[in-house]
Amino acid sequence: MEHYLDNSATTRVCPEAAEAALRAMTEVYGNPSSTHTLGREAKKLLDQSRKQAADALGCQPKEIVFTSCGSESDNWAILGGAEAMKRKGKHIVSSLVEHDAVRKSLDELEALGFEVTRLKPDGTGAIPVETVREALRPDTVLVTLMLVNNETGAVTDIAGVSRAIRDAGCPALLHCDAVQAFLKLPLTAKSLGADMISVSGHKIHAPKGIGALYIRNGLRLKPFIAGGGQEEGRRAGTEAMPQIAAFGAACAIGKAHLAENAARMASFKAQIVERLSEAIPELRVVQTASPHILSISLPGYRSEVLMNFLEAREVYVSKSSACKKGGRSHVLEAIGLDAKTIDGAIRIGLSRYTTQEDVDALCQGLIDAHASLRHR
Repeated sequence: MEHYLDNSATTRVCPEAAEAALRAMTEVYGNPSSTHTLGREAKKLLDQSRKQAADALGCQPKEIVFTSCGSESDNWAILGGAEAMKRKGKHIVSSLVEHDAVRKSLDELEALGFEVTRLKPDGTGAIPVETVREALRPDTVLVTLMLVNNETGAVTDIAGVSRAIRDAGCPALLHCDAVQAFLKLPLTAKSLGADMISVSGHKIHAPKGIGALYIRNGLRLKPFIAGGGQEEGRRAGTEAMPQIAAFGAACAIGKAHLAENAARMASFKAQIVERLSEAIPELRVVQTASPHILSISLPGYRSEVLMNFLEAREVYVSKSSACKKGGRSHVLEAIGLDAKTIDGAIRIGLSRYTTQEDVDALCQGLIDAHASLRHR
């Protein structure tokens, strides 16, 4: 029996999203820009899906622009935000624990003459508000920080960062990568206070290939893709209606059951920590506030060996971000873990489909691995 616990890498598409995608491919298949009946039906579905996404993020539909993924949303927000603000300065504040979509966008901006301050996280991967406040300067034009760290589950106080920027009288735009937080934590665009927010479909049980960028009303970014006038002229290219419809459906069901799903995942996370801590005395746990991401380590063991042991039992986890493709975690290095702990770390990602049987299989698998591999 399969036990999938790598939901921070991607999630299983929910039936509601799959059905919505199929309908968009086989029934409402017109181009939303066409003016005939089929086009108008597709435009109605596009509007409905945008409203579902906006309702889930607590914003106006016109503030949602559909993209191909969270990485595109991050790239556009950072490169476009810096471009829009460059006359006011060229200083950017970020951190050492961001996703590579953010890190590499910042590298590109540095090559163009921008100065980037990368803040050190606390011991969990969160960025203290006070360190952001101290880094702000009169020429700071962009702050970009993730809400939930994709490797440890640490939660950064983005609302506090927003207040710090305002209190300092700083002109900076605030971008939040909320890919791992969206529909896992209760949040709205207003409560975060960010100017731009990135989200992704395949983290919330929609297909891969769809994301969105919240752009605060009144903020104008240069289109990231040039061409036609789709998305109100903000992103060219015929809208990917099957993915968009699926994303909307996943947003609607995720919002409706957010509280109960978060509570259930948090309960499983606490259970895993308790059971493994009792059975494996040397276990290291990165304690974080998110309900669905857990980073643990068996120092002295190799992550790959542990993962292979679990995979033989059809238990699937990861060692860090899937985008790393097995490389050493820059996040765990930045929070100050020693090499032995990092090399024995695994990431557990829970979802609303996680079961007690999944938790039992994971815990027993790691307990057995600890017992059988330690003498090798």
